Amino acid sequence: MTGTELRESFLKFFESKGHLILPSGSLVPEDPTTLLTSAGMQPFVPYFMGQEEPPCRRVTTCQKACRADDIEEVGHTSRHCTFFEMLGNFSFGDYFKQGAIEWAWEYVTEVLALPREVLWFSVYLDDDEAHDLWQNRIGVAPDRIFRFGKKDNWWGPVGKTGPCGPDSEIFLDRGPEYGCGKPDCRPGCDCDRFGELWNLVFQQFDQQEGGELIALPSPGIDTGMGFERVAAVLQGKQTIFEGDVFWPLLQRLEAVAKETGASFGGYGSAPETDIAMRIIADHLRAVVFMMTDGIRPSNEGRGYVQRRFLRRAALRGRLLGIEEPFLSKLIPTVIDVMGDAYPELATNRQTTEQYVQLEEERFQETLEQGLALLEDVLAGLQKKGETRIPGAQVFRLYDTFGFPAELTAEVAAERNFSADLDGFAAELEAQRERARAGSSFAQGWQTGDVHARERSEFVGYETCRADGTVLAVYDSESGSGVVLDRTPFYAECGGQVGDTGVFNHAGGEVAVLSTTKSHEAIVHWVENAAGLTLGTAVQACVDESRRNAIRRAHSATHLLQAALRTVVGEHVAQAGSAVDADRFRFDFSHFKATAQEELAAVEQCVNEQIAAQLPVTARETTLSEAKAAGAMALFGEKYGQTVRLVEMGTISKELCGGTHVAQTGDIGVCKLLRESSVGSNLRRIEALTGPAAIAHLNEREAILKQVAGALGTQPERVPQVIDKLQADLKSAQQEVQALVKRSAQDQGQALAADAVEVGGIQVLVTRMDEVRAESLRAATEQLAGSADPSVAVIGGVTGGKVLFAAKASKGALAKGAHMGNLLRQVAAIAGGGGGGRPDFAQAGGKDASKVAEALGQVASLVQGQIE
Repeated sequence: MTGTELRESFLKFFESKGHLILPSGSLVPEDPTTLLTSAGMQPFVPYFMGQEEPPCRRVTTCQKACRADDIEEVGHTSRHCTFFEMLGNFSFGDYFKQGAIEWAWEYVTEVLALPREVLWFSVYLDDDEAHDLWQNRIGVAPDRIFRFGKKDNWWGPVGKTGPCGPDSEIFLDRGPEYGCGKPDCRPGCDCDRFGELWNLVFQQFDQQEGGELIALPSPGIDTGMGFERVAAVLQGKQTIFEGDVFWPLLQRLEAVAKETGASFGGYGSAPETDIAMRIIADHLRAVVFMMTDGIRPSNEGRGYVQRRFLRRAALRGRLLGIEEPFLSKLIPTVIDVMGDAYPELATNRQTTEQYVQLEEERFQETLEQGLALLEDVLAGLQKKGETRIPGAQVFRLYDTFGFPAELTAEVAAERNFSADLDGFAAELEAQRERARAGSSFAQGWQTGDVHARERSEFVGYETCRADGTVLAVYDSESGSGVVLDRTPFYAECGGQVGDTGVFNHAGGEVAVLSTTKSHEAIVHWVENAAGLTLGTAVQACVDESRRNAIRRAHSATHLLQAALRTVVGEHVAQAGSAVDADRFRFDFSHFKATAQEELAAVEQCVNEQIAAQLPVTARETTLSEAKAAGAMALFGEKYGQTVRLVEMGTISKELCGGTHVAQTGDIGVCKLLRESSVGSNLRRIEALTGPAAIAHLNEREAILKQVAGALGTQPERVPQVIDKLQADLKSAQQEVQALVKRSAQDQGQALAADAVEVGGIQVLVTRMDEVRAESLRAATEQLAGSADPSVAVIGGVTGGKVLFAAKASKGALAKGAHMGNLLRQVAAIAGGGGGGRPDFAQAGGKDASKVAEALGQVASLVQGQIE
């Protein structure tokens, strides 16, 4: 049975049992406490918890999953991989243990046709119900059913809290030839004989923060069958890598390696080769699927995991003898194998290939240096008789060459060395502390010690003015924080700055300088909270003019993201933003600088949507419904089950809690100021909106008119006039350089008679002022070419800067002359420095009055070089 047939047969079997087939969820989980989706049930946690109504009480999926826990095992064993598919069937308050066990038995023995005598089973220690079902309902002999504790037969939760419960596992006995040879070898043994075929989890409890187990409202079923493992078993393969899920990729890797000139025996030729090829194949699959789900290589979180996979794969390629970037050449094969089940792979192929190619090229740039440094470190330790790389050295490799600490540890382990990862962590934290201490960025108002018991009702979407009552007043070093029971003030959140304004109360008026959030409380920061006490009635008034300016900027960020995805590519995703009054910055994922033509097109697109007067609407909905509608979410942001969906016509749908204009025309205009890099694969656009954008455009127009006036032309002809001036200037400079050369030739003839002979070398020294550095260089070459052996040194002042140049002929070099060393000493006399090659050097100085003195020392300094 092929992998494709296995996937289809599983889903179709459970569809016949009344299950709804759902597509795989993303590798990016909605739970912010977990990095990656690592289990089939993760997308369904809200259903198990009773927080959302499932589309059907019975569901079946083939879920993408990724785990980095066993990364060191990948390639070394027959069954471990980082990216895998999990076949599963789920019950949300419908059938329970009996249904799960009976259908698992039917599928394994009748559909997969596995012999009953090779199947073994395990249940949780005190799960008598499951044991009884296997023994009495199914007819399994009791000596084939094992009871294990929590370590082996208890599943979950995925994070610190959530659904969990006892489980029952089905094992496949592959035969004694795969075993460890121990007489007590049985299911649960670490050897390869008894492979886990299927895990049936009985979700009964909700684990709390302290570990307490609370019964779920409706117990459920969550099963997981490892797709790659079962496919390999059904195909009679010894490892998952020899099954049809991996094998085409290994074959393509071998072909690509040979195309690059690498010479190795191929898969099966040596254990080290097999391990390297397995790691590359596994990690690349993970990278491709992560990329398709919007993850981009970075130095933290999911992006760090992805970068680690990429770099481990690239390094293993180097160990196979592949000296150039190669991973992107394997991506089409991944898509060929997996594309039918996951068509989005093909849709995102170009973006994935570009990111992988760029990331590998960047890593290759530093790989050789890093490996060379690591070799030096290991050699030094070996001489000392030590086997542990200090944390400081691990950190240097990470900080200077981008080597993940884990990668350093792996390379070291292959040479029987270890790495001090605790010491590395301490060095990394020390660097972060230095960065925090050295930061001059204004941190703004702090939330202070606001307790979680206060809760504020936000009414600012409907109004900028509201009556409220003081719930609490808190003092901090930054000022006083006031909490109201209801307020129109928007608290800083999601990149949008908080509102400012005033409180009016019986005792007077209080200025609100900033607004933040602490737990469920909205904190208004004031300079002086005198007169505001618990129970004080206030009228909270937001600065409406500023609020409107913030609205314009925030709505423009939504239009900008839509335009970027249209012009630059659908891989673009927001990575952060800072929204203020009529100005904003927008960070987004992209692997290279955005071209000026693209930026112009993006700006035009945004302003066209502004001119279109699109309606802007906001409504509350469920997270699943919003995503089904195509809403964009901020990557990595934590969302509740109820979200606010902001739509602008049909071009933009985003999950957003910020304040917005009523229609896009209210933005007025948007002007992009600049685009820059803010990190690996991250770009930033800064822009203005409304009156601020108009003021900026007016200022630029005034400057253009001023330039046109200075050039004596009309503004629209400024580019042509400047082009002509630059051409004239270039021509004039060429003429000057020609004159300088002729002057040098003339002076060379004159200087020849005045040249000082030092040890058989003609030393020619002269001064030339207001001559550019390149002309000075040409002049020294002319002078030195007039005699051999000779040394020519020219000094002078150009534009207030002291410049020196020196040239030595071949004969002078043979006698020991060195222009780099010579000019370093000459320039020092004029308060400067510099140097260069033995035959030619340039230098600068600070004291123009010392030029003559410096030139006067040339002959004696040359004498010192040849003695």
